[in-house]
Amino acid sequence: MVKIRLKRMGAKKAPFYRVVVADGRTPRDGKVLAEIGTYDPTRHPAEVRIDTDAAKEWISKGAQPTDTVRALLKKSGM
Repeated sequence: MVKIRLKRMGAKKAPFYRVVVADGRTPRDGKVLAEIGTYDPTRHPAEVRIDTDAAKEWISKGAQPTDTVRALLKKSGM
């Protein structure tokens, strides 16, 4: 199953995430099909940038967002 989830980047104690589309069986930081956005929780307020057109396209193809990504999509206006 294809999932839309977060891929952790950044240094220790300074997380930065990429919103990616990946096969559900791959590791969290493994191979991805597409990168559709970023999430930076260290900024105040947290910075969310997601290509909503790409997200809608992947969801229409059957990709399932994780709970966290679903909340970020709502926050970005989708």
